[in-house]
Parts: sequence; structure tokens; C-alpha cells
Amino acid sequence: MTKSLTPCPSHLVPLITDITTFNAAYKAAKAADAVFVAVERVGRSWTVRADTLTALGHQVDDEVQVALSEAAVRLVASGELSSGSSPGPVHITLRGVADLERARELAAAVHAALLGDLVPLRHAVPIGGQIGS
Repeated sequence: MTKSLTPCPSHLVPLITDITTFNAAYKAAKAADAVFVAVERVGRSWTVRADTLTALGHQVDDEVQVALSEAAVRLVASGELSSGSSPGPVHITLRGVADLERARELAAAVHAALLGDLVPLRHAVPIGGQIGS
């Protein structure tokens, strides 16, 4: 299959409920040569996961990595993410998101950023003003 360069819309971000659903979503991304993205419930909060290893040869450029890192720092500083979050560049994990809708919004924004479109990330995590939906 050819590489998918279409960002995943938030409502289609896979929901990981156990190791079986994780493996299925990861395998599907790898088969499509696409960047993996998913959300999962961890305790009382949600975690966003993304991984570029499923897209053979996918490169994250410096501008994208800086944008992801800065967004994660702002989200941790605002209290929206826990400090155990990791913004990549190969594996992205954003921990402590309050609800599923916001987790899916952030996952879609991260996925778009990893594909080179920073606009959704800038909307989801603005540089100035209020963070969140």
C-alpha cells in the first residue's frame, strides 16, 4: 500500500481498550505505511499515542518536532497533561488528558503535525490565550 498522507480526523482516531485493539490498530497502520495514532483510557484520564515507525522511512522535520515539543510543554504547564508526557520524535505519548473528546482532538492534531500540517496543532494548542476546546 502507498503511504497515507491524510491526517486522521478526530472522530476516527482508534480507541485502544486492550492489547488486542492496540495490536490491531498498530498492525493496520503498518500495513497502510501510515503514521500510527490512537487514544486509550488510563485510569481516570486519557493518553494520546502516536508512532512514526509504522510509516517506513517517515521523517519528522525540525519545525514539526519543535512545534510538538512546545505544545507539550504548554499543555503540561497549563495542567492539561501530566509531566510524564513525551513529545517524540518517533514515539509521542501525551498523558493525563481529561476526556475522550479532547484526547481525540489532540491525537488528530498530532497526527496532522507528523504529516506536516501544523494548523490543527496550533488550533488545539494555541501559543497565546486559552488552551483546550
